[in-house]
Amino acid sequence: MNSNQLSNPPKPGQDSYILAIETSCDETAVSVVKNGRDVLSNMIFSQIETHKAFGGVVPEVASRKHVESITVMLEEAVEEAGIPLDQLSAIAVTQGPGLVGALLVGIMAAKSLAFALDKPLIGTHHIAGHIYANRLVQELEYPCMALVVSGGHTELVLMEQEGHFHLIGRTRDDAVGEAYDKVARALGFPYPGGPYVDQLAMQSETEVKLPRAWLEPDSYDFSFSGLKSAVLNAVNQSKMRGETPDQSGIALGFQASVMEVLVEKAIRAVRETGAVQLLLCGGVAANQGLRAALTARCKQESIALLVPPLKYCTDNAAMIGAAAHLKWLHGEFVPQTMKAEPGLSLEAWSVQS
Repeated sequence: MNSNQLSNPPKPGQDSYILAIETSCDETAVSVVKNGRDVLSNMIFSQIETHKAFGGVVPEVASRKHVESITVMLEEAVEEAGIPLDQLSAIAVTQGPGLVGALLVGIMAAKSLAFALDKPLIGTHHIAGHIYANRLVQELEYPCMALVVSGGHTELVLMEQEGHFHLIGRTRDDAVGEAYDKVARALGFPYPGGPYVDQLAMQSETEVKLPRAWLEPDSYDFSFSGLKSAVLNAVNQSKMRGETPDQSGIALGFQASVMEVLVEKAIRAVRETGAVQLLLCGGVAANQGLRAALTARCKQESIALLVPPLKYCTDNAAMIGAAAHLKWLHGEFVPQTMKAEPGLSLEAWSVQS
């Protein structure tokens, strides 16, 4: 069964129990998800403390840590879910995008388990997982717009129907999470620095005014490299004057600039495409400032906003199980020859029907 790329779709009303694996970066995560919505287990081993010493994720170290922890995570996820292995419907795994070495650890584990149990194998897109994390808490309505904000991605994705993704905007340089970490480093905070900047900005009473990058009037694209440079310039100018940089003011100015551009472009995308829901997705969806700004703006505009709980914002395997359920419903499986694809296209991953 697991060697078929396409198989007969499941019978109507048939439950699915998908064991999902996520190892695209520095979290080793395994989950069992029922029917794409009910999370029976969601185990995560974080490597943050390991990479903190290097000031960022070291790919070789991440891969090695995945190898050390994947078996334990699998055992704990299955035990907590209480589902016998022979009752699993399929094995899902993040195929891309991500760090190639890290992806390979999860893929090899998924292939081995699918082969041993004679279960279908589902290659899953990491960003589709972040988007469908919202379905773990509320049903999606179409057409909907997804604002994807993470360490490696800043995108606006239009979904006109279930399982179909159309990228209408993306970052032209730094992803928003990457920009946060670089600004945090300039302000003297350790990795990962995004939460420090967010917390400082929420507490600040003064704001250092920084530029907004709107690009062309009709563009949904983003750019944060100029803003990052403006922060570095503000820090360096303070030091040249013999002053201590205004950390809280710079943090607030940076966050205000980021939030304004993200929120306004997302709202305009919803209005101009006729989307009935706006989905906030990705690790930066945990940002307090963004959640507050987007909630207030959507309330003002009477737009339905879906925001997953914090545990489903950062990388986890429950979101992979939720996205994989789409492929299971359509009987779209991958062969054992599946490879890791660090640059996997979200649009190409759309369901085939």
